[in-house]
Amino acid sequence: MKTEEIKSRGRKAKEDLLRLTLIDTSAWILALREGGPARGRDEIDRLIAGNRAATTGIIKLELLAGTRTEKEYKELKQDLESLVQLEVTSKTWESASYLAYGLRRKGITVPSADVLIVAIAAENGCNLIHADHHFDLIAREGVGLPRSAVIGLLK
Repeated sequence: MKTEEIKSRGRKAKEDLLRLTLIDTSAWILALREGGPARGRDEIDRLIAGNRAATTGIIKLELLAGTRTEKEYKELKQDLESLVQLEVTSKTWESASYLAYGLRRKGITVPSADVLIVAIAAENGCNLIHADHHFDLIAREGVGLPRSAVIGLLK
């Protein structure tokens, strides 16, 4: 391997580590669960501390809908609002629709919310951290995000 190729790969790996990471609802649930695996909690804490944690409307909706008390709702809402907020545009919806179409042509059906989350991450050049096998399925098909950008916590 040439020296320039090695340097280029090193820069790429560093960029991957520094990019934003969209934290899926499944990863949040795993990390917030009492007695949940330390790996998920540690990874999310690291992203937050490095100001590289991102969220979006659909993830906030899923998380906040699962809160049990008004106090829990308000605290979680405030915590989520401190993260980088990724907006959904008409382009995002179009990308998500085409991604879902491509998956269906391959015989794969996944929840629309998961397809939207992949489209949001791809549009914003983010990694995606999750604990949901649907994202691994999408990544295996090579659509939406490169496999290297999809980080599973269940492995």
